[in-house]
Amino acid sequence: MPLGVPHEGVAGSLGRLQGGDAGTLPLGRETIRTEMTMKAFMVEKYGDASNMRAAEILAPQVGADDVLVRIDAASVNPLDLKIRDGDLKQILPYRLPLVLGNDLAGTVVRVGSSVTRFAVGDEVWARPDKDRIGTFAELLAVHQDDLAAKPATLTMTEAASLPLVALTAWQALVERANVQPGQKVLIHAGAGGLGSITIQLAKALGAHVAATASTAKIDLLKDLGADEAIDYRTQDFSELLTGYDLVLDSLGGENLAKSLRILKPGGLAISVAGPPDPATARELGSNLVLRLGIAALSAKIRRQAKRLGVTYSFLFMKASGDQLRELTPLIDAGKIRPVVDRVFPFDETLQAMEYVEKGRAKAGKVVVSIT
Repeated sequence: MPLGVPHEGVAGSLGRLQGGDAGTLPLGRETIRTEMTMKAFMVEKYGDASNMRAAEILAPQVGADDVLVRIDAASVNPLDLKIRDGDLKQILPYRLPLVLGNDLAGTVVRVGSSVTRFAVGDEVWARPDKDRIGTFAELLAVHQDDLAAKPATLTMTEAASLPLVALTAWQALVERANVQPGQKVLIHAGAGGLGSITIQLAKALGAHVAATASTAKIDLLKDLGADEAIDYRTQDFSELLTGYDLVLDSLGGENLAKSLRILKPGGLAISVAGPPDPATARELGSNLVLRLGIAALSAKIRRQAKRLGVTYSFLFMKASGDQLRELTPLIDAGKIRPVVDRVFPFDETLQAMEYVEKGRAKAGKVVVSIT
C-alpha cells in the first residue's frame, strides 16, 4: 500500500497522512476545533531542491495511540535527500506532497486516549516510522511505540541528531550482528553521522574497532575510540585489515566489494548504501515483481559474498522506542556522545539540506533548530 496520500491540497494531505482530520488545538487529552496551522517544509514532486518549499499547513490530529510532539529540533540525513530526489520511490512509495524529516527531539503537547507512557510536558526523541515521517515541521503526531523519553544529559539539539543513526547502529551491531567482546568491526566513514555513533557503540560492546575517514578526521576517529584509524586518501583498508567479523558500509560500490575481502569466513557485511536484498523487500512488504527486481539488483554482491564464505545484508532501519530506551543509559553514562557539525535555524532548512548535500559537514550531523 502506498505511503502518504493523494494530492488533495497541502492541508488536506497532512491531516489525513498523520491520522485523521486536521484543525484541532492540542490541550492535554482534550480537543478544541480550530484552524490551527503550522509551518513545514514540503516536497511537492520528486526531483532536486527546487521541488521543496516552506508552507503553512494544518496541524495534525492525534489518533488513540499517538503522541503530538512540538518539535524543538530535527536533523538532516542522507535519507532525506534520497526521498526528496525520488531515489527510493520503488521501495518507499510515498504520495506527494510530503513533509520531509526523519529525526526529532521535542515536547509532548497532547496524548491520544490509549497512551499511557507519556504525558503533556515530557521531553522526547524519536525516529518516526517510515510512513509517518515529517519532522521538518513544528508539530508531528508520532505513534507511542516509536517514541522515548529524551536522554537527560542531552540538549534538544544534541538529541535530535541521534535517533536515526543510533537506531541504525543498534540494529546493525546488536540486533543483526550480535557483536561480542573481542570481535573485530570495521566502520566506514567513521566521522560521519552514522559512523561516529557506530564507533562508540561498538566500543561499548567491547569490540576492536577500525574506522576509515579522510586525513583531517583521523584524530576524531581516535577520540571516538577507534583502535585503528585508516586514512582512505593514503591507505587501502583492504591491504591493512584481515580477519574481521563485521563491516558496516555506508558508501556502497567498490568500497563494499573490497570490504567483503577483509572478513573472516562466516563474517558479515552490513550496508546501508549497497543494493537492497530480498529480505529487505519482504520486510517492506514489496510485491512479487518488486521483490524479484530487488533480488536481481543485489545478486552480484550476494554471489561475491557467497564465494568468499561471508554474508551480505542490507539494512533499512526501523523505528523503535524500545531500542531508544536501550541506548539511553549508554548516552547518559557518556559512552555514546553526539557529534554535531552545525545548527541551522528552522527558516534555513533548505540551506541545511544543501549544506549536507554538498558535503560541507566536517563531522557528525547537521541539525535544524525549530523553536
